[in-house]
Amino acid sequence: MSATEALPHAELVERVALHGSAEVILDAPVARFVDGSWRRCLKDFKLDPARDYETTVLGQGRLRELHGEHEELVQIARAEMDSLYEQIAGSGYALLLADTNGVILCEKIDPTLKRMFNRAGLLVGAEWSERREGTNGIGTCAAEARAITIHQSDHFRSRHVGLSCSAAPIRDSHGRLVAVLDASCVNAIGTRDSQVHTVALVNTSARLIEKCLFLRRHQQEAMLRFHHRPEFVDLLHDGAIAISHDGTVVAADSTGMKLLGATDRSDLVGCSIAEIFDTTFEELLLAARAGRRAVWELRDNRFGRRYYASLAGAGSGPRGAPAASLVTAPRTITRPPHEEPCGAMTLADLAGEDPQMLRNLRNARRIADSNVSVVIFGPTGSGKEAFAKALHLASGRAKQPFVAVNCAAIPETLIESELFGYTNGAFTGAKKEGMRGRVVQSSGGTLFLDEIGDMPLLAQTRLLRVLEEMEVTPLGAESPIKVNLRVMCASHRNLREMMSRGEFREDLYYRLNGICMELPALSSRADKETLILKCIARESHGAKPASIEAGAMKRLLCYPWPGNIRELRNAIRTAITICDNEVIRFGDLPLDVRRHVPPTHGATGDCARLTDTSESISLASAERHALIQVMESHHWNMTLVARHLKISRNTLYRKIKRHAIPITRCNTEN
Repeated sequence: MSATEALPHAELVERVALHGSAEVILDAPVARFVDGSWRRCLKDFKLDPARDYETTVLGQGRLRELHGEHEELVQIARAEMDSLYEQIAGSGYALLLADTNGVILCEKIDPTLKRMFNRAGLLVGAEWSERREGTNGIGTCAAEARAITIHQSDHFRSRHVGLSCSAAPIRDSHGRLVAVLDASCVNAIGTRDSQVHTVALVNTSARLIEKCLFLRRHQQEAMLRFHHRPEFVDLLHDGAIAISHDGTVVAADSTGMKLLGATDRSDLVGCSIAEIFDTTFEELLLAARAGRRAVWELRDNRFGRRYYASLAGAGSGPRGAPAASLVTAPRTITRPPHEEPCGAMTLADLAGEDPQMLRNLRNARRIADSNVSVVIFGPTGSGKEAFAKALHLASGRAKQPFVAVNCAAIPETLIESELFGYTNGAFTGAKKEGMRGRVVQSSGGTLFLDEIGDMPLLAQTRLLRVLEEMEVTPLGAESPIKVNLRVMCASHRNLREMMSRGEFREDLYYRLNGICMELPALSSRADKETLILKCIARESHGAKPASIEAGAMKRLLCYPWPGNIRELRNAIRTAITICDNEVIRFGDLPLDVRRHVPPTHGATGDCARLTDTSESISLASAERHALIQVMESHHWNMTLVARHLKISRNTLYRKIKRHAIPITRCNTEN
């Protein structure tokens, strides 16, 4: 850029920074942090936007020191940068990892473009802090501590106005900024809106690096992974809490804090698990005996909200697998793997002997070979996707693709490209060869939209057009692609209520709702015993299915199953894994099932047959009796009792309350 071309931009920066807002020139959503950055650069750092400063590049000695200090970070980040680069290769972008001072530690660049990026100052060892380079992706991201895009004239220095940079922060387990991941293009085209997909991809990769770093740093501790939805456990979007051997929380990641409503890490760090959740660390260890595949339910003490969780690391599983080895986040941003209840089953298998399911079976068979759209309602875990897949397999489309998309698992900024695809050059950061969307992939077969209620309104509008015209126009394409597909969708939410609130399009609802089928909760099904036996047969590893004792079966029949068939499957899988001699006994059942107290009056259905509860009663009585004995031996001194039992006083008091031991007998002064 010549001096005459540089002058207008420099004047703009000075005018906005000294006298006014950038909103009149820049898009309003980014104006506040851009003009704030310009003011910092001009007033605090005394930079001149028109001056052609030389980029500061560290010497090899200092760079080696930095690599030594950040060895673990660089190792983790390189692997993720390689994966991200595969998605944006050919789009003219360089991937850069910088430390908190803006020093570029490593890069991933097309070799043919390396010289061009070096001329722009984007090379390993270069310092891109705001103090040195003014407003830019790396430096301003570090200053703002959030994902941002600095596009062309957003930059402070005139020499950088050709750049477009999308960056996201990476934090350690204490919430401190440790690095910035950046994708930069030297000769960007298009508006700032064209960078939406790029910053979304970069931010997702930064979160994955952050998660891997968290798990690696705390691989010596037990790791609790949790989320409101069971299918998200052990994936990128779950929360993670590191727990020491005594049950004390030593670290929590940002997602875990958000899920628990914690505003500061001190709200969690230093607390016992029993102070946060309605369980103890000892109980978590027992629940984790089944290993990494076990997922169970718990609630937080503050709000009573339900979560699904797994525990790994520090010997919690059967092999004591380190927590860091359990990172299973998918590379591409798609729906997480969603296992069908008790394996892939036919419509008849799923219907069983339940009257409501038999009605669903009759209707499903009648419409199997038609193009009637299907909406499946039912609580989480009731088998909606399994039913949709069974219906697909019963149709004339069985040999064609069944493409499932979890609308709740895809970031809002990416869902349109995921569903409808895009062409080469559709937006900055797009794959060179483009991408076939899920709609095109499902042509000839079935497109299953899980959690359709979570689809953004803009994507709903485009989906409606696709369904009406049976053609899709990928992003950046000039002509549509004809498709032949059947659409099924599912939701656990009330779409009619969402419609009345303006959260779901009325026209799309009536277009999708050709026939509505509702799957009952497991607790209300009349064929639970048959389902349990089928699930045991499908989950058994040997040639002969495992058997189950009568007492264990009775407890399974009476348990309310809030997680429905998914919870049943996990319970059976756990029991088969830990049982002796292929016989499931009461003690092999999950803790929640064993602790559930069946109704003693007015019981109906399966629970009415639960006449022998001696096992559960004796288990509770035994713990109560043991507690009283220990307290008697220590003269009701709670400090000594807790020390003897190796639990916290809070946990002890919870046990006292649970077993209704009169508190007046306790010496609460100790």
